[in-house]
Amino acid sequence: MAYFNQRKQDSMSKTSTMDMTQGNIRKELILFAIPLLAGNVFQQLYNTIDSIIVGRVVGASALGAVTSVAPAITTLVGFFMGFSAGASVIISHNFGAKDNAGLSKAVHTSIACTFLLGLVLMVFGYFITPPLLVFMSTPESVMPLAKQYLQIYFLGILGLMLYNIGSAILRAVGDSVRPLIFLIITSVLNIILDIYFVVNLRLGVAGAAYATIISQFVSAFLTLIVLTRSKEVYRLRISELKIDKKIIQQIITIGMPAGIQTAVISFSNLFVQGYINRFGEHSTAGWGAYGRIDNFVMLPMQSIALTATTFVGQNAGAGNVDRIKKGIREALLIAAVCTLVLVIPEFLAAPQLVKLFNSDPEVIRFGTLFIRMNCFFDILCCSNQTHAGALRGIGDAKAPMYIMLSSFVLFRQIYLFIASHLTTSIYPISIAYPAGWLICSIIMLIYFNRSNWENKVDASYAK
Repeated sequence: MAYFNQRKQDSMSKTSTMDMTQGNIRKELILFAIPLLAGNVFQQLYNTIDSIIVGRVVGASALGAVTSVAPAITTLVGFFMGFSAGASVIISHNFGAKDNAGLSKAVHTSIACTFLLGLVLMVFGYFITPPLLVFMSTPESVMPLAKQYLQIYFLGILGLMLYNIGSAILRAVGDSVRPLIFLIITSVLNIILDIYFVVNLRLGVAGAAYATIISQFVSAFLTLIVLTRSKEVYRLRISELKIDKKIIQQIITIGMPAGIQTAVISFSNLFVQGYINRFGEHSTAGWGAYGRIDNFVMLPMQSIALTATTFVGQNAGAGNVDRIKKGIREALLIAAVCTLVLVIPEFLAAPQLVKLFNSDPEVIRFGTLFIRMNCFFDILCCSNQTHAGALRGIGDAKAPMYIMLSSFVLFRQIYLFIASHLTTSIYPISIAYPAGWLICSIIMLIYFNRSNWENKVDASYAK
């Protein structure tokens, strides 16, 4: 791989970056992951606060509208998220290899492509919203509000995309602190705007959507300001914004599999949401509350997986095979411990947590059911997420894509089809997620141990 080359370029300043090719592994993983985790928590607060305020002020139908559209958003944004992941890997490789020229080209290519993709997605998302909601079997009582929220959200999607690519660039060079600071600022702004638009102006789900997209544009602006004013080699210069053919090919090679994976898995989740929606408005709202709550439990392992990608990417660029092995073991341990610590109180306090979103007894019943049936299975994701992140950091993005698609899409849809035809009970439907997680973890671990990734790293470093 060409992007492992040119290791002897000038060293980069370390004022806001982290060189993860040396030092105590556990300490570096934790120091990098903590601000990343905090940032993910605040980012998750965007939608969660919308849900809490809308659910308590407007009602169960509004809660269902805001929460049920999450798979639709992720489906359409999924390709870009893969692009962002690919850009992060290429940038981290160049950073680890001290290839300043390649790093600069990757930054400018990533930003230029993001702007163009954002404009396309804004238009496409707005017009695809109505048929997408019909496809999801969205309850009639929820449909108008869901359409209103989702269309407004897509009109502001460019802000989310620019922030994500900007923060991916900063994380790739070891800076996970400033993206956190920006998320704290804009999360507080989102709360203020939510209260103003929804509670004071009584704009309902539209107010929640406006609060979210305004906050996202502010976070994007702050991130771009940092990149344009940086003294580092990854500085963004507007005059140099252009798409480098070689760089974009590398990003697509790494990122497209992850993008396809995210989009297709999210599309598969539309089916899961559709099955849940068949049980009525309260089931939809309860499932939405469960999703918002469990997303927080998933954040530590997801943050560790992202950390593993950067850690492995930098050490792959430097040819440190033994350090990669140790880093993966440490990442798995940290992710498992954090997840176990969180799922226990989630299980015990399930009714109280769901009540934060809506006090309707039926919503609480459904939400509690979904949490208690699924939460302890979250531990399974520690393995598949961490190993997938490590493989992407090495440059092997296709295998995680195939494994996750076969587990989260093919297997899960077969499972749902069979379960829905054998029984009318919601219980087997509600464990569709952990069934896929189990299959994915088993296959991912087998592949990782048999992939001979060590030889690929050594060969790339020797070029």
